[in-house]
Amino acid sequence: MDNHSYNVLSDCTPLTNCKLARKPAGATVVNMGNTEKNPPRDYLLWSLCNTFYVNFCCLGFMALLYSIKARDQKTLGNLQLAQECSDKAKWYNILAAGWNLLIPLLVIALLVLLLVHLGSSQGSFDFLGEDGLRNFMNLFSW
Repeated sequence: MDNHSYNVLSDCTPLTNCKLARKPAGATVVNMGNTEKNPPRDYLLWSLCNTFYVNFCCLGFMALLYSIKARDQKTLGNLQLAQECSDKAKWYNILAAGWNLLIPLLVIALLVLLLVHLGSSQGSFDFLGEDGLRNFMNLFSW
């Protein structure tokens, strides 16, 4: 192809400003859908935290799966399914957070009760002495 077949204005070169020679473009309308309703939340960060911390019975992992699915459906524009997945992710996160708080509290409570029991039944208990481990193991022997 030769240069004469192109429709280029003579005073418009790559190094000059030729905005005056261009025709104004028409308006472009982009339909964004229903912008009144807020899209559903996906709870992804909360799900990641619950997955990496204790993750009892894989509740955090289930929340993570539903969070990712909610985000995917929101991206695809299926807001009804995204809302359903978002609700499931929220409830799995609530259950996982409850377990993540309950298990360490139970362990701390059991240790405190054990120390109180040891202090009241046998006087002071020497955990690090010569007979400490043997006495400690005798507590659990029947």
